[in-house]
Amino acid sequence: MSEHHPRPRRPKRIAVRLALTLATSLALCAAYPVPPHPGPGPGPSAPAPAPPAPESPVPADSLVPGEPRAPGQVAYLMDTPDQVLPPLVYEPTAAEEAVEPAAPAAGVERLVEYVPGNEVGAAACSRNAGPYQRQVERWLKLAADGKQSAADCAAIRRFQTDHGIRPNSGFAGPATWGTMRLLSARADPNAAGRCPVRKGRIACVDLDRQLMWVQNRTKVTFGPVAIRSGRPGYATRTGTYPVYWRHKNHWSTIYNAPMPYAQFFSGGQAFHAIYDNIYSTVGSRGCVNLTYSEAKRLWGALAKGDPVHIWGRRPGA
Repeated sequence: MSEHHPRPRRPKRIAVRLALTLATSLALCAAYPVPPHPGPGPGPSAPAPAPPAPESPVPADSLVPGEPRAPGQVAYLMDTPDQVLPPLVYEPTAAEEAVEPAAPAAGVERLVEYVPGNEVGAAACSRNAGPYQRQVERWLKLAADGKQSAADCAAIRRFQTDHGIRPNSGFAGPATWGTMRLLSARADPNAAGRCPVRKGRIACVDLDRQLMWVQNRTKVTFGPVAIRSGRPGYATRTGTYPVYWRHKNHWSTIYNAPMPYAQFFSGGQAFHAIYDNIYSTVGSRGCVNLTYSEAKRLWGALAKGDPVHIWGRRPGA
């Protein structure tokens, strides 16, 4: 009987199988990699930088009142028209003269700035340059470059807050610049000598600065106060004219609306009160408008026959 010997192993086949298994594993790892261990998440993203401030001033004719009109204001009392044609002159009775024109609604005469439409009631500092940016900067002794900056806005806001201008958003609009003009003129409105110095009363109307006052020789007896004169196409006539008719409760037959404390000096052009913002960006139709309270005071400061001297030109007219 022959001796039995075990079959020898085949190492080559085992090596081939191991190689195939290893290659398959590597291929699977490459196809389906193990995701990395999650580390700490990214921190909060930095806020996007604010867009640059606009370079050009916002045009005056695109501005709107920065606050809603006074509540309860009667529609026809939002503004008063001008008597385009000369009025029918008559002598008012004593009973008619004893009646005072209707007072404006509460809040009508507050100083409301005109601002871009998207800044109505704004509490934040305006990033827009106003139509009077350079003039306001110069008045406040800032760098007069006509561009709004954070420092400019802060300084303008302080001025607006100090003088009751609302909203106090730092926008250099007509109410802010008009208030500055008025303050500069108070000490000596006739410093440039444009209004004749004469014996007796004379009403002085400076269209360039949108101011008027009454003087007797060199003494100012009324004002100066802010006015609103004629818009383009309806310019207030320059020259010297007498007050030829005074009608406290004048009613425009053209527009069926009031012209309180009207004092006519040239055709249909007169001093009279308006129930609206004296710094509105739209001018009158030729008359010299005043606030109700100032027109009432002017009624007692002038008389029939007093001369009215008008010069200059409304800015933008």
